[in-house]
Amino acid sequence: MRGTFFARRHTVATYRDILDQLTTAVVVVDAASDRSFRISYLNQSGQSLLGRSDTRAIGIPFEQLMKDSHATPAVLQGVLDTGQPFTKREVPLYVAEGLVRVNYSISPLSETELLVEFERLDRFMRIGRDERHVTLQETVRKLARGLAHEIKNPLGGLRGAAQLLDRQLVDDDQREYTSVIISEADRLRNLVDRIMGPNGEVSFAPVNVHHVIERVVKLLDAESPARVTFERSYDPSLPDVEADSERLVQATLNVLANATHALKDTPDPCIRLETRVVRQFTIGQNRHRLVANVDFIDNGPGVPADIADRIFYPMISGRAEGSGLGLAITQTIIAQHNGLIECESEPGRTVFSFYLPISQPRPSATANGTVPVSASCGAPASIEAQSHGQ
Repeated sequence: MRGTFFARRHTVATYRDILDQLTTAVVVVDAASDRSFRISYLNQSGQSLLGRSDTRAIGIPFEQLMKDSHATPAVLQGVLDTGQPFTKREVPLYVAEGLVRVNYSISPLSETELLVEFERLDRFMRIGRDERHVTLQETVRKLARGLAHEIKNPLGGLRGAAQLLDRQLVDDDQREYTSVIISEADRLRNLVDRIMGPNGEVSFAPVNVHHVIERVVKLLDAESPARVTFERSYDPSLPDVEADSERLVQATLNVLANATHALKDTPDPCIRLETRVVRQFTIGQNRHRLVANVDFIDNGPGVPADIADRIFYPMISGRAEGSGLGLAITQTIIAQHNGLIECESEPGRTVFSFYLPISQPRPSATANGTVPVSASCGAPASIEAQSHGQ
């Protein structure tokens, strides 16, 4: 019996590295002597799905986790006795974030152990939606940059001609007109530069996300002290991310300044700041072993419905005085970090979410925890920030 026990442990230990690379949540259930069918192992995707570490999940009865009439000890024992896998589709699973729907299958692993595989149904829909989102945003960025170049080139000629004309004029009244042309050309050039977004090479270095957030909160508090309450729910285990600190400050400032402006008419305005580690997370065509998730949650009126689908596009603003560039710039910065930004909004609750890879992709993708989906079993803070719907 002792030898069999250690043989089973050796089997799980042998394949643990492989199981931890899977995007499929895998749980091992042990019947043990009392036939209680308790969790004895779960991979990293399983921990992410359940919102529990392995130390917190091990020992929990599988039936308690599922709360599904089909996942009874009798059914589990039947899989052990017959050796026939059991599959159930569109089953409610109660996890830390609430109720999700999954497909799951149970297969015998040994005389007393079962292997349970979960497929989270909304995960596949999210990957497809996010991939379309990233592709569309990249198309919009390229179009905006192309138009910006086409506008910027003749602006240089226009400004130069106005300067030459200004030197030839002796009448001060007439020179006022050339001065207006030059100043307006400069204004348009600055606007074009902002549409093009932050330029230059991104300087990646280890960055503490919590320090970035707190720096921005201090900036906003200095501008309007005590107007908005900030609540924090930080994950102390969140590692530093490879990022450009100043650009990340700019992206965070844009989002939080938007939120504070949107809360100006809200009683008891509050912004909740949440961070956590997400495992085996897919962004575009790459699956990252570890991703930092930052949520900015406010209790304001929400993003106007007529611009919700275009909120990250340049020149889209929810207020008359807004330039509509704040979130477009933020999206560009997050994309420069190979990350993802999302927004979910309804009256009384708006959530902007950053997903930033802990490690940036390198030529040898598997060396730093980034795996192509096809291979898996997934500027300083001075740019004007805009309000929701910028």
